Amino acid sequence: MSLFPRGLSAASRATAEAAEPRAPDVVSELEAQLAPPAPRPPPPRNRVPEEAPRMLNVSSTREDMWNRAESLAWRLSAELGMPVKLAVTDNRSTMVSFRRGGNALQLRLHHMFLDAPETVVRAVADYAGRGHRTAGVLLDEYIRGQQPRIRQVRRESDADLNPLGRCFDLQALYNGVNATFFDNGIQARIGWGRMPPRRRRKSIRLGVYDHQTREIRIHPALDRPEVPAFFVEFIVYHEMLHQLFPSTGRGGRRVHHPRAFRERERTYPHYAAALRWERENLGVLLRG
Repeated sequence: MSLFPRGLSAASRATAEAAEPRAPDVVSELEAQLAPPAPRPPPPRNRVPEEAPRMLNVSSTREDMWNRAESLAWRLSAELGMPVKLAVTDNRSTMVSFRRGGNALQLRLHHMFLDAPETVVRAVADYAGRGHRTAGVLLDEYIRGQQPRIRQVRRESDADLNPLGRCFDLQALYNGVNATFFDNGIQARIGWGRMPPRRRRKSIRLGVYDHQTREIRIHPALDRPEVPAFFVEFIVYHEMLHQLFPSTGRGGRRVHHPRAFRERERTYPHYAAALRWERENLGVLLRG
């Protein structure tokens, strides 16, 4: 399971708090089936297909969830002395993700953090806002203790995996790779992911493996005639390796590709050619 992707002095932080930092933005991705509280308008939504929303429990109201998210965003903003744009998710694999830039922090947290104690909130601020990797140890411990709150099964609303594309049949590639390189020992489902909104990107994630559901999703940007079959096969091979070599924790940081993973990856017959093709055609893939 993938959990994650300097700091102000105490005096600087105190000055920032006294200056009353700008109100943080809160984006709720939790389903709200109840009427919005009056007179406050319903909170803005920014839904992501992979993190489809749901109700946490019948006793949670829209106002309660919104207030807790807003309170958490304020606490993080005050701690860091900068605006925080917070999105609360019900993701199954990524509990914390963030992007720093423009003197603001864009942060996505699993809903378990709405009830986090102050020590964990400070660890989120240290990890996401200040880049202190050692804070990841405390976050890992908190997340392990909150496992029952992580959705374990796919919802009926989750998109089914479709391995058949316009140019490539991922199931056929998976079967060939499994027989050739893994002695049919990998047990996973595979399919094309959804095409994200067309926007200017600086990076692209060509594949992802979900340890909980044993699902592999390949970016649809690869389902094109100009993409060589050996490169798509290499991405499938890479994601299958994640089942054999899960991510590990080391020195307060999450290692998604441990040494054994990299060593096994280099045994792929077209490894060098695949890396070269990706390097030479990254711009094309980013344009999608």
